[in-house]
Amino acid sequence: MDVVKERLAQFSLEAHDLYLSQSVPYVDGPPDPLQFYRDWIGPNRPCIVRNAFNHWPALSGWTPTYLREKVGSKVISVAVTPDGYADAVKDDRFVTPEERRMSFSSVLDIIQGKVKKRGGGGVFYVQKQCSNLPDELPELTADVDAHVDWMSTALVHKDPYENLYCVISGQKDFILLPPTDRPFIPYGLYQPAVYRQKDDGDFEVVDQRDREKVPWIPVDPLDPDLERYPAYRRARPLRCSVRAGEMLYLPSLWFHHVRQSHGCIAVNFWYDMDFDIKYNYFTLVDDLTAFTGQH
Repeated sequence: MDVVKERLAQFSLEAHDLYLSQSVPYVDGPPDPLQFYRDWIGPNRPCIVRNAFNHWPALSGWTPTYLREKVGSKVISVAVTPDGYADAVKDDRFVTPEERRMSFSSVLDIIQGKVKKRGGGGVFYVQKQCSNLPDELPELTADVDAHVDWMSTALVHKDPYENLYCVISGQKDFILLPPTDRPFIPYGLYQPAVYRQKDDGDFEVVDQRDREKVPWIPVDPLDPDLERYPAYRRARPLRCSVRAGEMLYLPSLWFHHVRQSHGCIAVNFWYDMDFDIKYNYFTLVDDLTAFTGQH
């Protein structure tokens, strides 16, 4: 068993030494589709693409004034938490944000500091996994492309796991871990729960006992508990900042943690993952990690 654990560790080190950079490289785009597939998608490597969506009206036009005029009265889904995290493990529970409906202007008031928060307050942000722009704010879709043409040309299969983060304003900070670091990343099963903001403004955590336990990663990469998760010492995360006008290609199967600046606006594109031999290798490593007790 110890031999298997050590070989898994060497597997990760070899990946970093052979094909992963010490930092996330930049590409001055838009790139040629075939070249992008050969250099980044095929090898499963992240990169930041510059000058890839300079033609979007949103890049310069999505000001608070414009957004209020265009969609200020629209009621949208808003997720609320006391600490800014979305879905996360807290006190051995898998806690999701409180969801509420608010006008877009009300959200902008909070972002711009025009509304005083109650009690302990809360961090407000628009958070849905996909389709919140076309579903809730279709008036804004003309300001961005419907898809990234060179990425659509490069990919042809069906299952959305390749990801492009396009930052319109502000900044997103990423911590990225390659799939080869899976042996060092802990998993657990957690009781689902949800935040609820009380009348005094403080938040409580309410268990959802009618739901099955959720598999999730408990370690906080910003402040990892290395006594509780000692294997995480061997992980080698990449860190990068994606600024306005830049696009991060986040490859399939990569683990990631995201923070953003106050008032950040970004558009996210999901693209199809090819279930090729990389996926087979990852599931093998995942199974071996679980088998050796490195959850």
